Amino acid sequence: MSLFNSLFGNSEEKKVTTSKINWIPLTNLDQLNEIVALSNEKPIAIFKHSTRCSISRFALKQFENEYALEDKVDAYFLDLIEYRDVSNEIANRFQVVHQSPQLLLIKNGQSVYDASHDAIDAGDLVERL
Repeated sequence: MSLFNSLFGNSEEKKVTTSKINWIPLTNLDQLNEIVALSNEKPIAIFKHSTRCSISRFALKQFENEYALEDKVDAYFLDLIEYRDVSNEIANRFQVVHQSPQLLLIKNGQSVYDASHDAIDAGDLVERL
């Protein structure tokens, strides 16, 4: 392996990322109806992530490092570049201004908390449960 590859990585190598969060991929509009229904039984977190944004990537990693909610919340992950229609419907349905990155907490069918950028904090999420 060359010095360049050892410093910056090989573009052919696939990075394996692991998370202690059991993310549920949010990929279609029908899931929003499920989220509303499920949120009457258990809080739902939605993390809206832009795969093109370094700030979003940093916020996601920071959130994953701080997260300690295991069974208290079901966590959904939205790639808002790939599923922009779902992101737009989240803003409309839960009456929040679209941000990226953004974290929402859904309880009883409503957004009771949302944060974006550097305000995303797993500790704040715990306080709102």
